Amino acid sequence: MIRLARRHSSPRRHTFSKDLPINPLFVRELTEGVPRARLRSDGLGPDLAYQVIHDEIAMDGNARLNLATFVTTWMEPQADRLYAEAVDKNMIDKDEYPQTAAIEGRCVRMLADLWHAPDPDTTIGVSTTGSSEACMLAGLALKRRWQIARRATGAPTDRPNIVVSSAVQVVWEKFANYFEVEPRYVPVTPEHPTLDADGVLAAVDERTIGVVPILGVTYTGVYEPVAEIARALDELYERTGLDIPIHVDGASGGFVAPFLEPQLDWDFRLPRVVSINASGHKFGLVYPGLGWVVWRQATDVPEELIFRVAYLGGDMPTLALNFSRPGAQVLLQYYTFLRLGREGFTAVHASAQRVARMIADELASLGPFEVIGDGRDIPVVAWRLRPGEVRPWDLNHLSHELRAYGWQVPAYPMPDAMSDVTVMRAVVRSEFSADMATLFLDDLAECVEVLERHGTPPPVHPTVRESFHH
Repeated sequence: MIRLARRHSSPRRHTFSKDLPINPLFVRELTEGVPRARLRSDGLGPDLAYQVIHDEIAMDGNARLNLATFVTTWMEPQADRLYAEAVDKNMIDKDEYPQTAAIEGRCVRMLADLWHAPDPDTTIGVSTTGSSEACMLAGLALKRRWQIARRATGAPTDRPNIVVSSAVQVVWEKFANYFEVEPRYVPVTPEHPTLDADGVLAAVDERTIGVVPILGVTYTGVYEPVAEIARALDELYERTGLDIPIHVDGASGGFVAPFLEPQLDWDFRLPRVVSINASGHKFGLVYPGLGWVVWRQATDVPEELIFRVAYLGGDMPTLALNFSRPGAQVLLQYYTFLRLGREGFTAVHASAQRVARMIADELASLGPFEVIGDGRDIPVVAWRLRPGEVRPWDLNHLSHELRAYGWQVPAYPMPDAMSDVTVMRAVVRSEFSADMATLFLDDLAECVEVLERHGTPPPVHPTVRESFHH
């Protein structure tokens, strides 16, 4: 087995020159170097500029071997060609690019239909630069709707809160911080591994703007029980009149559940669900960055969040945090919808799920592992060392060893009440084949063997332990 050269985990010891070196093969005469931190007095030719950057990014990891990211790393050549043709389109300039704007509207209606909106033709939604922006917009709509309702009754509008699990993605921490909403974290524990009805009911009150279950928890890949939470909030409303809406963070599962579990109630079939976000650049199978947010009906978005501008031509309404942003990814999403259809999306995600289940089934035979996310929901596998196992190594060492083979597999602590538990996670994207999974499992088994044989390895540098962030 040929192993890739190890990358240094300790801080670099060498002092680099202020200029980038240029291979004489590419240029015979260069009167001035290529500064690292200032502009040259004159420019480079296009071929040389390309070669300088091309050589530098060769040090990046192989995206296809990155099992940490949920983000799509491969599309078909036809999609690449479409991307290149549309790279100059600005999504906000709807007067200049009316057909791109029309296609965005089609995608919104397709998602509304996919997520069972009562009337997809009258819903409202928008593309975003990713699910983070989509979540911010959905959270803002929840906050403003709550404030408007409170003002109508003369109730105070200060100190709003939002209820999430402690395993929530960091975007909701950002939303609460940026927009001054108290985050109420329901602890994830071994007994309550996800947000559930009991935890929600213990956290909500009259100042709760909404509850956010996750369809595909970042840590483990499992779905939180949206229908169970909705029923509990329905019963709370019947008892107390407290009417608390749900936003579903479907960043990952929003493009998976409709195809692999069409019978699962999590979307607009539940009247309490007012909005859903999903990442087109994850299991929507589009290059980054693209997200979507769709509301059940237009009245769920306060008019004060919609701005109208005339300086791009015409009277253009805009609903987004960003202004100028790429339109090419929206066209790529439409491409995947046309290219795959329901049957195609089902086949692609079912294939990824089979690979994830294969990895989960094999893990127990490769080492002292306990699988805590087996790919039954989104195609993500998460595992920990079996409780009670005493080893001269931990999952941080295993993650470090796997990098010698090129694999990027994160090891990280679970949140809050389970922070003493470290897990590893592998995201099985559509471009990760069964053959690649077999190679990964072989390399993982060899890494375990090396760690077992050599006893206590040298400590992993803290920068490696802290290199993965959600």
